[in-house]
Order: sequence, then structure tokens, then C-alpha cells
Amino acid sequence: MPDPAYVRDAFARIADRYVLTNHILSCGADLWWRRVVTARIKAWQPARLLDVASGTGDLALTIQHSCPECEVIASDFCAEMLAHAARRGVAHTLVADALALPFPDASFDVVTVAFGLRNMADYPTALREMARVLRPGGHLVILDFSLPSGLLRFPYRFYLHRILPHLAGWLTGHKDTYQYLGGTIETFPAGAAMIELLESCGLRQAACTPLTGGVVSLYQSQK
Repeated sequence: MPDPAYVRDAFARIADRYVLTNHILSCGADLWWRRVVTARIKAWQPARLLDVASGTGDLALTIQHSCPECEVIASDFCAEMLAHAARRGVAHTLVADALALPFPDASFDVVTVAFGLRNMADYPTALREMARVLRPGGHLVILDFSLPSGLLRFPYRFYLHRILPHLAGWLTGHKDTYQYLGGTIETFPAGAAMIELLESCGLRQAACTPLTGGVVSLYQSQK
């Protein structure tokens, strides 16, 4: 499991260049991935939503713009990242550890986490916390990287380990951070393994939707 101190420091170091780097490294696909998530959430018409590990607030902002009637709260344990989210226009931000969320039970209609669960020290504990703050019938949505199958798998892994760290290092000055991030994708539970993990944490109707050939996976479940 990732070391929390290293993760917090790593993201603090790249916070200033994080948004631009993500757009470049994904060739802009990250914008579409968030729109797919937001379209699902909009259909549920939530009144209150928590975006965990919100970072610079990319997903929170997309949801806030598409669902103006919804109160969107962005939380992250890295204050430097969350400061960017606030400056970019996220209305409600809170520095908080996802393993001990400072909210009462059944506080939110939807909880989201995009590219953040993979960096947490304890996946089951984090998922149980997210489930705890969900209202009965509420939705948990996870968006994260996965490894594609078939012909795309080899070129993607080559890009992930041989090209991405060098490009990201040039953009941010911190190549080591992106070497670490690439390694986490290899070991992160994906597909059936993630569905099994969600169900073991008390969530139901768990489903996986691969995006961009399986480079990213969208998981949806209910309390």
C-alpha cells in the first residue's frame, strides 16, 4: 500500500503543474472521462455530493458546473492541492483524510473519488468510510486507471513506464513522482477484483465500465 507521507509530499510538489500535466499526458482524454462521470451523476439529481481525494478539483468543478443545484464538497489530505481547487472555483473545500472522513453517517447522496483511491494507504478502510457517509441508496463512483487487455496492453505499458515519467518529469520537474504513480497502476485492483472489493465493503450493484480501451475504469455501486 502507498505511504501516506510520501504521497502527500509528492502531490504537494507537483500541485502547481498538476492540471496542465494531466491534460497533456492523457491527450485531453481526462476531460472526457470526467464528463462521463458527471453525466451519470446529473441523472441522479443529488442534493449533496462529496468528492474525496479531490486534488486540484477537476472532477468537483465539472460536477459543480453541470449540477448547480447540488452542494459539492471537495476533500483531500494534501492542502497544497486543495488550495488550487479553491482558487479555481470549487465552492466548498476541506482538508481531510479519506480514512477518517469528518462527516456524520449518511451525509451525502453521492461520493466520488477520481484517481485517488489508488494512492490511499488502505483501500478497504477508505471504501468503508465512503460507504459510511453515503445515505441509504446513495451512489459511490470511482474513476481510476487500469491496464487494458488485448493489443493495447503492451504499447500502453511501454508508454506508462518508459515515456510518461520522462514527459511528466520535464513538465513538473519531478520524474520520480510519476514513476511511482505508474507503478501503482500495475498493482491496483481493477475489473472483477475491484467489484469484489466493493462488495466486501458492504456496497451493492457494483459494476465496471472500461473507458478508452480499458486505460481507465469507471466503477459504480450503491449503499
